[in-house]
Amino acid sequence: MSTLKNNNLIVLTLFNYLISSSFLFVANANQREVEDQTSFSYVVGAYNGPENWGNLNFPNWTLCGTGTNQSPINILDNTVVVWPSLWDLNTNYKPALAVIKNRGHDIEVEWRGDAGGVIINGTEYKLEKCHWHIPSEHTINGVRFDMELHAVHMSSEGDIAVVGILYELGPPDSFLARILPYLQAATREGTNIGILEPPEVAFGGREYYRYNGSLTTPPCSENITWTVFKTVRTVSLQQITALSDAVDDGNTGNARPIQELHGRPVYLFEPGIVL
Repeated sequence: MSTLKNNNLIVLTLFNYLISSSFLFVANANQREVEDQTSFSYVVGAYNGPENWGNLNFPNWTLCGTGTNQSPINILDNTVVVWPSLWDLNTNYKPALAVIKNRGHDIEVEWRGDAGGVIINGTEYKLEKCHWHIPSEHTINGVRFDMELHAVHMSSEGDIAVVGILYELGPPDSFLARILPYLQAATREGTNIGILEPPEVAFGGREYYRYNGSLTTPPCSENITWTVFKTVRTVSLQQITALSDAVDDGNTGNARPIQELHGRPVYLFEPGIVL
């Protein structure tokens, strides 16, 4: 093999390594979202509103104000990098014991048993919980959707990966339909709802966006691997109303404002595309 070919091979191998390793971020377990959300609000301009989260619990929440890899973001299709080697999101979910919580600004389902999870770049992330934001936090080409589900996963090393699913008004969502009967029983500590099958995150489409971001609630921890599915699902108005009425959102919703990208790349996986 010629020297030129050897050099090209080395460059290509290094480039692939950098791309792959950029999706394996470290986020320690002590950087999880706060469970008691009463100390902050989503009211823009309020003393405890989104722009002031970083000042509410110094220094623990500092990244909410100073971080440069924050979420959510506006995803622009004309700037994303198509990257086929991301491959399909490998899921292995299974039914497990779960509880439902009312954390103040959102409703959360937390699995207390082994609910399976996802595999990203060879690392397994176990499904821990999911919750809903109304309206959506991420936007696509400037469009904000009616709702967004976040499925939070954690690896054995404490790395966090979040899967986001966007919704628009339409037929009811089947997973949410199983949750609504328990809304009024939800407590801060968690109410047992028995064996629950996790949502099928890849249902309806395989295309997804991938980027390095943060938790969207305090402490706004960074180095979170985000996967946001491109396909938009449907949720009924009745389901959205039920979720909103169950939490203390002050009729403002619970979506954090869009954060600056600061030059971060956003990747897109589309099956069948070969570079």
